[in-house]
Amino acid sequence: MPHTPPTPATPPTPPAPREPAAPTAPFAPVTPDATPGARGLLDLLHRVSGEATLSGQHNQPVHRSEWTERITAITDRVPAVWGQDIGFSAPGTLDGVDHREPNVAEAIAWHRRGAVITYTWHAVCPADDEPVAFEGGLIREFAPAEFDAVLEPGTDLHARWCAQVDVAAHVLRRLSDADVPVLWRPYHEMNGPWFWWGAQPERLVALWRQLFDRLVHHHGLRNLVWVWSPNAAYDSATPFAPYYPGHDVVDALAMDTYGGHYEPEHYENLLALAEGRPLGLGEIGDLPSAEVLAQQPRWAWFMAWPNIITDRNSDEAIRALYHHPRISNLPDLPARHS
Repeated sequence: MPHTPPTPATPPTPPAPREPAAPTAPFAPVTPDATPGARGLLDLLHRVSGEATLSGQHNQPVHRSEWTERITAITDRVPAVWGQDIGFSAPGTLDGVDHREPNVAEAIAWHRRGAVITYTWHAVCPADDEPVAFEGGLIREFAPAEFDAVLEPGTDLHARWCAQVDVAAHVLRRLSDADVPVLWRPYHEMNGPWFWWGAQPERLVALWRQLFDRLVHHHGLRNLVWVWSPNAAYDSATPFAPYYPGHDVVDALAMDTYGGHYEPEHYENLLALAEGRPLGLGEIGDLPSAEVLAQQPRWAWFMAWPNIITDRNSDEAIRALYHHPRISNLPDLPARHS
């Protein structure tokens, strides 16, 4: 009789494909028990690093969001990063201290729209009382002995410094209470000789670590992503490394640059110092070209400075950058970061 082959077994149903796990940052935030928003923001920077660059625009305190809105009108794109400053100057002036509370409300509103919030701190010299003028209040000499006194608990200058930090902490606390994570960029351009905190590397490192301790451990702020932002090492700005305060107090490294100084060595030196941490362009005038974006792919965000962006770049160039396929604007963010 003919042989009847056995009925083949029904093949098992393949498992349903799993959604890929959300990537996590290879480095935890340096802040112990960082808020979920801060963790999400740092994760976002890691995820876009090498793939995209978040667009960003600074707004001086008196302007609220006017420069973000101006760039939006020029480009028909909304910057992904909304920048602001704690403020230091007289009420009613460009960086007036009277604009702090209204700008906290602006920051909260932009965060709720999905923007990344970054704050710069132009810290008043502890020997002076706010408000101060930019020239003479921030751009000033500060003797090594005075700087040492700021770093020495129990001195008058240390107490004055603490009081000034506490003013900034109040602004950051308001943002924390609203669950707003902040790219926090204090003591920027420290490798140049212009700000009172500049050109003294060992003292700057101690000052940064003292600030971290006061904001994180004294004030308990958990919403900050700490951004260390030297100037590109050209003209009077010196190499980065002596000013770096350490991986335990820095989440991301950025570079300020004007005049089109995107030389490869600046990028490569910062990349080497970061050892895998995100990189950003903390403050720029001339926008990066398509060639720069291709050759320096790890810039995770940029923040352009008011006036200089339109003085140094045509509307066509600004529009071209915002429409570049590598640039991620507000509606294009890969995911909310909180």
